[in-house]
Amino acid sequence: VVTRALACASAGAVCLFGFGGGKAQAKKADWPPEGNTFPLATFAAGCFWGVELRFQRVPGVQKTAVGYIQGKVDNPTYEMICSGMTGHTEAVQMTYDPSVVSFAELCDVFYAGHNPRQKNGQGGDIGTQYRSGIYVHDEEQRRVAEEKKAGVEGAVTEIETAATFWPAEVYHQQYLEKGGQSAKKSDGSTIRCYG
Repeated sequence: VVTRALACASAGAVCLFGFGGGKAQAKKADWPPEGNTFPLATFAAGCFWGVELRFQRVPGVQKTAVGYIQGKVDNPTYEMICSGMTGHTEAVQMTYDPSVVSFAELCDVFYAGHNPRQKNGQGGDIGTQYRSGIYVHDEEQRRVAEEKKAGVEGAVTEIETAATFWPAEVYHQQYLEKGGQSAKKSDGSTIRCYG
C-alpha cells in the first residue's frame, strides 16, 4: 500500500517521498538476475517507473530493474539521487533475448517513449537525474546507439559506457505493474505515472 506521498523540490527536481515506508522496504533489489546469460541494455528517459513498464511490455525483454547509473557516489539511495548532487540518473537496466528483439529495436522503443530533445528532464520532472541516456555495454551497442541518435533531430541523449548500475530500492521495482498497470507483452494501453 502506498502511503501518502510528499512532493519535495530540491535543486530544481521533483521527487516523491513516502513510497514504501519503513526500513524493511528500503532494501535494494537483487540485480542482475542470478544465472543470466542474456545481454544487458540500459536506458534513462525520465522517471524510471514509466520507462520500466514500457520495456516490460516489449517481447524479448526478459527482466527489468530500475536503478541509478553514471554517478560519482557508491550505493546511492533514492533520496540522494533526488538531491541532484550525486550525478546519477534514474535508469532501467534489462536483460533481453536478441533472437526476439534487437538492441536497435530497443533504441526505437526508447526514443518513441520520451522527449529526447529535452535536456536534464522529462515534462515536469526536471533535474540531471531525469536526463536522456543510453549506457552501452559493448562497442556494437555504441555503434547502434550513435546511429539511432543521429536519426533523431535535436536529440540531447548522452551515450556513454555503462558505469556501475546500482539497483533501486525494492519498492521502486516494477512499481507501476504492482500498482495495477499491465506489463503484458505488446500491451499498448496508456502508461500512467504517479497512479
